[in-house]
Amino acid sequence: MCGIIGFSGPLTASTKPLEVCLQGLGRLEYRGYDSAGVALVAPGMHHIAYEKKAGRLSNLEKELERHPLPEATVGIGHTRWATNGEPSDVNAHPHLSADNRVAVIHNGIIENANKLKFDLQAKGINFISDTDTEVAAKLLGVVANQVEQEQGKANLMEAMRRTAKMLEGTFTLLAVDVREPQVVVGARHDSPLVVGEGDGESFLGSDVAAFVAYTNKAIEVGQDEVVRIEGGDIQITDFDGNSVEPQHFTVDWDASAAEKGGWPSFMDKEIHEDPQAVAETLMGRFDLQGHITLDELHVSVEELKSVDKIIVVACGTASYAGLVAKYAIEHWVRIPVEVELAHEFRYRDPILTPRTLVIAISQSGETMDTLMAIRHAREQGSKVLALCNTQGSSIPRESDAVLYTHAGPEVAVASTKAFVAQITAAYLVGLYLAQVKNVMFADEIQEVLRSLRQMPQKIQWVLDNDVDVVKKTAHKLVDSKAFLFLGRHVGYPVALEGALKLKEIAYTFTEGFAAGELKHGPIALVDEGTPVVVIVPSARNRNVLHSKVISNIEEVKARGAYTITVAEEGDPDAEKYADTVFYRPACPTLMSPLVDVVPLQLFSMYMAEAKGNDVDKPRNLAKSVTVE
Repeated sequence: MCGIIGFSGPLTASTKPLEVCLQGLGRLEYRGYDSAGVALVAPGMHHIAYEKKAGRLSNLEKELERHPLPEATVGIGHTRWATNGEPSDVNAHPHLSADNRVAVIHNGIIENANKLKFDLQAKGINFISDTDTEVAAKLLGVVANQVEQEQGKANLMEAMRRTAKMLEGTFTLLAVDVREPQVVVGARHDSPLVVGEGDGESFLGSDVAAFVAYTNKAIEVGQDEVVRIEGGDIQITDFDGNSVEPQHFTVDWDASAAEKGGWPSFMDKEIHEDPQAVAETLMGRFDLQGHITLDELHVSVEELKSVDKIIVVACGTASYAGLVAKYAIEHWVRIPVEVELAHEFRYRDPILTPRTLVIAISQSGETMDTLMAIRHAREQGSKVLALCNTQGSSIPRESDAVLYTHAGPEVAVASTKAFVAQITAAYLVGLYLAQVKNVMFADEIQEVLRSLRQMPQKIQWVLDNDVDVVKKTAHKLVDSKAFLFLGRHVGYPVALEGALKLKEIAYTFTEGFAAGELKHGPIALVDEGTPVVVIVPSARNRNVLHSKVISNIEEVKARGAYTITVAEEGDPDAEKYADTVFYRPACPTLMSPLVDVVPLQLFSMYMAEAKGNDVDKPRNLAKSVTVE
């Protein structure tokens, strides 16, 4: 949820630690924007220098202009998405030890915080906030003093190791101590943390966006590990103090990819990157003969041949990408595909065998519900394949194999380009399985791949032709109180995703349904003027489906609905029965979700803008849900 950054640089104090923290927090604000804060340390300080403010990062920046902090050698910064204690100046991070010599920032939930707090209060330590993070800060301060007494000098890394072993729940902690003014220490348990390697300087962040403006060299921090940075020196151990061999990787995008680049919002920019996201996901996945080669898929051909069931685990938008994939993979590979919400998966005692392939879909690679689901699957002996956009994240590291989507950073909280990239990656997996299992002829696979390669230009067609009518329609319906979205076959998950987008950023009550369910209850919601959005399949490929969906449009029209259709260019029935049509270019039915979702993404964005909402940072939501 929260965004965290840490920096350790040269021995001479300067403004750079604050600069790095503020720039990093600007790139991480999508992870949490209830409050923000920084803590700085320099040689000679007796107490932590810090500032924190409730609200957006700009509030903190204004406060720092009024009350500048001193130059420093190290710094830590935090943007908060509240899980424990309401958003306020007092509850904002950092939190300090009782003697104000240690500062802590935190991502996650400490489940035994109340017990630890009671024990600390019994020792005479007072608390001023309602957060579990202050408990960690006070506890770390006590342990740091104990370590200093034992060893004759400060050792924040050892103090962090001991403290981390006392905590239960989910956490990434970053800490600084005035007694070690060149050191930042971090600890990770079920929450993201990566290291950036610079020239004589090092960085810590909840993801690489925190420091990508300064370096593209990174190191993974594994589960139950502690990292210490001091200038360019990086040490990693487990919680017991055993050294860990660093796992290095290179970030494949630069800082400009995480900037608006002249677009009015990140969401607008990222929707217009849909074609590129699909193209990048396809790039490098074929040999000279055009066969699919998924080199990073470290599951043997023999194991893939034995797969007799696939279970997709995901949440939110990623689960709808999985639903789209279900239609395609079952059609191509002829094995059953189940799509499970990750937060329900392990609690219902799912049937898993070594012949079950679990596909975990997550943009961030840190979705806690999905991470727990794959751990359960692996414990039961199933292989896990991650479809992910973020290098160095937890889900790919804990899976048997990973297929990265290479969509580039997605900053807007509402996911757009990640959705089309996830569908594309899932299609590659399905076609690869068909290839290794020999259930499709080679020319059939090639025909599907030709269609898939054409999708970036077809998505671009939608962006070039539909924007004006989508924007006009959004403004026309801005005062509507509720929407229905309907679809059949692969149009059904697209309807669900379109409805989710409108909920997320336009704050409009919206429901997505399988169109066939209309007469089984939802049609009771249709009243005069009710907007109903319908995904219309092509008459060329699925004429039976097409005629049934047209019938659904007639049914709601007869009850006064205002109908919007997403339909193939030149479809006479869509023009005849719909009030407004968002057109798509001709494409095979199984490819249509890649284009059908684009006008719905635009529609939700324009609706939110017309209402004056922040489309990049919708209320109550965070980009990456790293707690259960």
